[in-house]
Amino acid sequence: MKSIKFLIVLIILFNCKEKGEVASKVEVVIEDQIEVKVETEDEIMMDKDFLLGKFDYKTHPDFVKVDSKLSSKILFIQTETYDAYLKMHAKAKADGINLIIISGTRNFEEQKRIWNRKWEKYKELEPIERAKKIMEYSSMPSTSRHHWGTDLDLNNLTNSYYDSGEGKAIYDWLSTNANDFGFYQVYTNKAKGRTGYNLECWHWSYLPLASDYLTAYNKQITYKDISGFEGAEYAKDVKSISDYVNGISEKCKRFTTKK
Repeated sequence: MKSIKFLIVLIILFNCKEKGEVASKVEVVIEDQIEVKVETEDEIMMDKDFLLGKFDYKTHPDFVKVDSKLSSKILFIQTETYDAYLKMHAKAKADGINLIIISGTRNFEEQKRIWNRKWEKYKELEPIERAKKIMEYSSMPSTSRHHWGTDLDLNNLTNSYYDSGEGKAIYDWLSTNANDFGFYQVYTNKAKGRTGYNLECWHWSYLPLASDYLTAYNKQITYKDISGFEGAEYAKDVKSISDYVNGISEKCKRFTTKK
């Protein structure tokens, strides 16, 4: 009887493997019961080049150009992100708030240009300190959420802008309403122990997509995948994945957990 039970388990596990699933729980009681319980969940496996930003979003079927009336320059984001943003923008406008996208998708090459320029700018610093200085606000190529077409920079890239006047009205509105449309501020105040990038009042992420991409990133990407730009060899030393890619707000982490 025992051999039959073990055979059942092996067959179930083999079938899970063939279907690309993982067994999340296997319970076998040999003595008094013959219950075998297997629960499975689909693995989130995605194209690594996409996760690393190594693709052309302008020709990607899931990306769309943002209407020039809604952005400060030519920008592309994911269609699903855009649809959600249009609803949020309409609600904000009705409430007297003017939102404008000033940065959307950036692929590996675009992030590389930003990074290498700043690497040269801070050349008086030692390499690790130089990388950390850049990473106060800018990501290493292959580690930016902007690669995914889910993250937006809105209105102004200066935190002090949101302390008073129009900026405060915009930030207060986003803090109250943005979550209803799927957008979350990922880089909040670090006073409560959040690691990574400094506070960014302007950076809002569409989590219904981005949370899955982060899960896939953590499953599929290692420090060996981060290369091809100045200082890339220090990615592990500065903990670019553990402290920066995953250095998001607690609210965002809870959203990911619920998914």
